[in-house]
Amino acid sequence: MNSNQDVASSSYQDAPTRTVSAGGVEFAYRELGPKSGIPVVFLTHLAAVLDNWDPRVVDGIAAHHRVIAFDNRGVGASTGATPKTIEAMAADAVIFIRALGLTQVDLLGFSMGGMIAQVIARTDPDLVRKLVIAGTGPAGGKGIKNVTRISHLDTVRALLTLQDPKQFLFFTRTPNGKRAGKEFLARLKERKTHRDKPISLPSYFAQLKAIHRWGREKPSDLSAIHQPVLVANGDHDRMVPTKNSHDLARRLPDSELVIYPDAGHGGIFQFHGQFVEKTLEFLAR
Repeated sequence: MNSNQDVASSSYQDAPTRTVSAGGVEFAYRELGPKSGIPVVFLTHLAAVLDNWDPRVVDGIAAHHRVIAFDNRGVGASTGATPKTIEAMAADAVIFIRALGLTQVDLLGFSMGGMIAQVIARTDPDLVRKLVIAGTGPAGGKGIKNVTRISHLDTVRALLTLQDPKQFLFFTRTPNGKRAGKEFLARLKERKTHRDKPISLPSYFAQLKAIHRWGREKPSDLSAIHQPVLVANGDHDRMVPTKNSHDLARRLPDSELVIYPDAGHGGIFQFHGQFVEKTLEFLAR
């Protein structure tokens, strides 16, 4: 399908998957919401494809903004080989955004997507109006290089207990966290047809390598990011320790921090109602 059809779907569950060619890649994407105004481009997490976005978050923001979610190079239904650095992923995301003819966007980046968003804000500052980054950290952030080990451990743990790894990786082990995890995983299954392809193992390992490298980098100068930034996380993030969110908020010149209680890496999904409300208020300023 081509990229200039009118946005017809009213929910992420029904949004058709489209493609656009750029930089030798066929990028798969979905969009919904009003056609006018500055779009919000969603940048996703490790191992995620289009079907891993919480439909409550997408639909909530798309009620007021054009929302675009996409698979980066080599991920899901997008062609090409997955890069092994966050910087290369950011360059691909810019190629995709510009291929849609967009000259200014807001970025919503979760986890690895938040790392990509930070790079885009520095490399292409004129393209980015505002950033919402959640469950993420700065280059060289504390504990980020341990993501590979934690991911492997919790994947084994999930296999042994016949559960989804995200139940362990994204949510706390309290009754609230366990319940929120089950509800989130159920929402991810609401789309029944034309689902995305799962990530391939080579792409997953390339992403792990990129995050590991990001965690080992020297801290970057975050004062170069002049855009307003909303930083969000749960108070018990095991994947990208919550102290990184506090560090980001301290070092970004124009930032606001929201921490959700009894919540992990997926705090924005556990508290999706409050997160959507806060994000809409932030974007409307």
